Amino acid sequence: MHGGWGGGWEWRAVADLLVAGGHEAYRPSLTGHGERRHLANAAVDLDTHIADIVNLLDIEELVDVVLVGQSYGGAVVTGAADRAPARIGHVAYVDAFVPRDGESVNALSPPAFASRLRTLAAEHGDGWAAPVPFASDELGTPPELAEWYFAKLVPQSLATLEQPLRLTGAIDRIPRTFIDCATDPGRSIFRRFAERAQAEGWRCRALPVGHDAQVIAPDRLAGLLVELA
Repeated sequence: MHGGWGGGWEWRAVADLLVAGGHEAYRPSLTGHGERRHLANAAVDLDTHIADIVNLLDIEELVDVVLVGQSYGGAVVTGAADRAPARIGHVAYVDAFVPRDGESVNALSPPAFASRLRTLAAEHGDGWAAPVPFASDELGTPPELAEWYFAKLVPQSLATLEQPLRLTGAIDRIPRTFIDCATDPGRSIFRRFAERAQAEGWRCRALPVGHDAQVIAPDRLAGLLVELA
C-alpha cells in the first residue's frame, strides 16, 4: 500500500519481483491517486481508503494476506486489517505511521508539517487538497528516479490525514513487522513507531536506504517481504 501523494505504480518493481518468485502481488492505487486520480474530491477521507483495501480483499477473495503499508499507507493497512482480520496473515509497516484508535496521521506528524499541509491546501488546493509538500532530496530519491517519481505524484485529500482512525482491537491479534528505512534515525519521524514496535514484541527489520524503499531498493525490500511470507 503506497503512501501519501503516491500510487500503486510505486510498487511495480517490488510486485514484479514477488510475482517472479511465485507469489501473488497486488499494488492498488487509493481513490484519488495513480490511475484513479480522476476520482479525487473533498469527500475522500481515511475511511474511503480503508474501504478501497477491504473491498479488494473481499472481491478477490484473498486470505492469509501479507498486507504491506508504507508511510501514510500504514494508517490504511491498520484500518483494513482491523476491519477484515480473517483475511490477513501478517501486517508489515515500511517506514510507516502506526496509528492507534482515535489518532490521525496529522496528529502523529510534526505540528509544523501538519500546519504546512493545511496552509498548502488552503492556498493551492481549494481548502481540501494538499499539494506535494517536499522535494526529492528530502526523501532520498535517487537523482535518476526523481523526475519519473515526482511527475506521478498527486495532491492528497486533507481529510485522509485529518480523520482519526477508529479501531475495534481486532488488529492486535495479527502478527506485525516494522521495517525501519531511516538512514539517519535521529531525523526520522517514523523512528518512534519502530521503537514502539520493538517494545511491543513485533518482528523488526532495518533497511536503511531512505523513506521510499519500494522505489530506492525494490530488490532488498522484496527479499524482506518474501521472508515474512
